[in-house]
Parts: sequence; C-alpha cells; structure tokens
Amino acid sequence: MGHLEIRRCALSVTQQQVLDSLARIKSPRGVALTNANVLSAISASDGKVFFSINVDAAEARAWESIRAEAEAAVRAIPGVTTAMVALTAERKPGSAPPPPPQPSRGTPGVQPVHAHKPPQGGQSPMARQSEIPGVAAVIAVASGKGGVGKSTTALNLALGLRDLGLKVGLLDADIYGPSVPRLTGMRDKPELNDERKMIPLRRFGLAIMSIGFLVEEETAMIWRGPMVMSAVTQMLRDVEWGKLDVLVVDMPPGTGDAQLTLAQNVPLKGAVIVSTPQDLSLIDARRGLAMFKKVNVPVLGIVENMSYFQCPHCGTKSDIFGHGGARHEAEKLGVPFLGEIPLHMAIRTTSDAGNPVVDSEPDGPHAAIYRAIAGQVRDQLKGVIAAA
Repeated sequence: MGHLEIRRCALSVTQQQVLDSLARIKSPRGVALTNANVLSAISASDGKVFFSINVDAAEARAWESIRAEAEAAVRAIPGVTTAMVALTAERKPGSAPPPPPQPSRGTPGVQPVHAHKPPQGGQSPMARQSEIPGVAAVIAVASGKGGVGKSTTALNLALGLRDLGLKVGLLDADIYGPSVPRLTGMRDKPELNDERKMIPLRRFGLAIMSIGFLVEEETAMIWRGPMVMSAVTQMLRDVEWGKLDVLVVDMPPGTGDAQLTLAQNVPLKGAVIVSTPQDLSLIDARRGLAMFKKVNVPVLGIVENMSYFQCPHCGTKSDIFGHGGARHEAEKLGVPFLGEIPLHMAIRTTSDAGNPVVDSEPDGPHAAIYRAIAGQVRDQLKGVIAAA
C-alpha cells in the first residue's frame, strides 16, 4: 500500500469511538480509564483527536505509561490522523506535600511521586535528548516577545540556507499562534505514511510542518503546558522528515514549556535570537538568550529585525524603533551579530501573500540580507553538517 490518503473526506471519528477505545485501558488502580474521572473534554474533528488526562501530581509518574497507551489506542482508530494526549498533573488545592516514602509492603495502588524520583545526582532532563533520524542539525529561531517578525525571519532564513545548497526543513512550533500556513500560502493537511508518521508538506524546496496544518485558523488553542509539550514532541518525533541538513524550528515567543521541551528532546545545535532595536524588545531578547545558555544551547547570534524603515519610493532610511540596539547587545553579551533586516513594504507584502521575499524576489536586496545571515549560520554549523 502507498501513502494513506487521509483527508477531510476520510472516516469521521466520533467522541464515542474514542471513549469506547479508552474504556479498554485500565488506570494504575485497575479502573477503566473512562470511569476514573480523569479525562478532559475530548475534541474529535476531521480525524484529529485532542484531550488530556488530569491527575494529582503525586501520581503523575505512574500515569505516564497510561497516557502513552491511551494515545496509541486512539491512533489505532480508523480515520484518526492525529492524536495528542497530554498528562496534566496538579497538586490538589490545600493538600500537603506527599509524606516521605515508606518501605514497600506490597500494598496495591499508586505510589507517591517521591517513590519514583531518581536519587540525588540522577539523570538530568537533558539525558532524554536524542537525535531526529536523518536530521543533521536542529536550530531554533526564538524571540523574547511576540511581534518582532520571528516567523518571517525563520522562513526566509530557511530559504537562505536552501539557496546555499542545503536540504532544509521548517517546523512551526508556535502552538498558540502558528504563522507558517499564512506565510507559505498552504492550508493542506499532512498525509500519513504506512508507519502512521505525518509527511511534511513541501513548498519552496522545504519540508514544512505546522500545528496550523492540523487545526483551523480560527481555532483558539486553549492548551495547558503539558498539551503544548506533547504537541511539540509529536511534531518532532512523529513526522517523517527524511534526510535534512538543517531543521529550522520557529519557536513561540518567550521562555516557556515549548522551548524547554525542544531543548530536552533534541540536542539543539544552536539558537538564533530575533529582536527589534528598542529597549523593551532587547530586554526580552536578553532573557531568551539567557535561557538557551542555561540549557547549554549555543547562541548562533542575534538578528535585528525592523532595524530601520526604508521608504519604497525614495529609499530614505528612518530609525523608527531606534537603530543598532541588537548589535550593541550582541557585542555586550559576546555573541555574533548576524545582521540588520529593514522594515520594508516588500517584505510585508510578500509575507502576507504567502510568497516570502527570498523566493519571490531572489535577486533583490532583502533576499541578499537573509542569505548573508544564512551564510553565517551555515558556517557555524559546518562541522555538524559535514559529519552527517
């Protein structure tokens, strides 16, 4: 059989089918999952199923295998293209911390979370890192705050790396505000291969995946941290990326769950920080840079986006947001300054039209800027890419 053709016209999946599948799974206490009073509302639409399992924090470790079993069971339902099951663990209001672990006497039931903790000096979260098969280097494009043009920069950086002869993928990990579907002009749904892995969409010579391909544009993503972490992990691991030199990950703004999940899942080869020149943006960029350093991710450099306004008619430059702040910050923090990207009508209009400027105006001055930035990134990754 070739690729599974699973689109909107595929079998409709109902909440009842999901519940029937989950009823066969037992909780750690031997109760059917559907009777354990732990399931959130189930979203089942267009072959996509999302829900969470909500348990007390003291029992979270014992429930992780149940979460994985539930996710596998839902994926096995005919017509399901995507299944995301998150484990949400919260301490009950007013409850005391769990008591110290007692010697086991064979009592059935779920052990307190203390019993599952590794001894002091045990594995760090980074020990869970593993390479993505076929992908030589994963890099993050991040910003401390939203609205600085991070997604436009990520896409055009990916295209710049493509123009340098590299095989490139782009993962839109901005769960709450995915921009890549709009920036690429694509609204298709990913298909599944025989291993039930999603096949990334292709445009501009890039392998592209976004949560925006799986949910409608108007859908409000009201997800807690565990669901965000589950979605990021799935888009890293359950996608058939093929052989890539570089996978560019467009991160959500800030320094939250998605960033930590990425850093803990794959050994990032570097991060590019995007900022505008004004002080408020630079303060947040500084936080993002500090976070990556804290998790031992090399900072490939800082990009100053919207560095100046260039009039499309007369070419006059105006420093609307100030100028040079990111370059000064890079020098101060001892990281590379990758370049200045202007606030220009051509970049905005091509982005809105789904035809990014590096591809639609390859001989123009803006494409040259992005390619120059891509060249600096490639040079810092040369050893990793050459070894793949």
